[in-house]
Amino acid sequence: FLDLARTGFYDGLHFHRVIPGFMDQFGCPFTRDPLSPRAGTGGPPPGSTFVNLATGESIRRSADGTIPDEHTARISNAPGTFSMANTGRKDSGGSQFFINVGQNAFLDWFSPGRSQHPVFGKVVQGYDLIVRISKVPTQADRPLEPITVQSIVIT
Repeated sequence: FLDLARTGFYDGLHFHRVIPGFMDQFGCPFTRDPLSPRAGTGGPPPGSTFVNLATGESIRRSADGTIPDEHTARISNAPGTFSMANTGRKDSGGSQFFINVGQNAFLDWFSPGRSQHPVFGKVVQGYDLIVRISKVPTQADRPLEPITVQSIVIT
């Protein structure tokens, strides 16, 4: 996430899936066009690299842009937390993530079941906006009016 945010990958993308009481999903590069039928299916550039900040190791994304699962901290998918989106398969996360607006412990990587979504951050300001985003009118969970993230700033 940090590498993609710092390089501007997320700038200008749109939320492509929002569900009240559950989550807001973001991070697909195809959402630069908010009407793209491929929204929700994309990821970062295949074969690109980033540095794991915990280990200093250089990690190469796979041929489809995915990265190895980072199941390190036992933090639950509580309201306001950022969590890695994936396909449900091992090592299938890429650039997409979701912000929980409900208590979603069943998505914890350390809970029983197949869904394994590691938490990697938390909203520290503006959580009310995240909740409002989750409640916008949608069709098939996609906001009817595009919701654009202008930029993500890491301090």
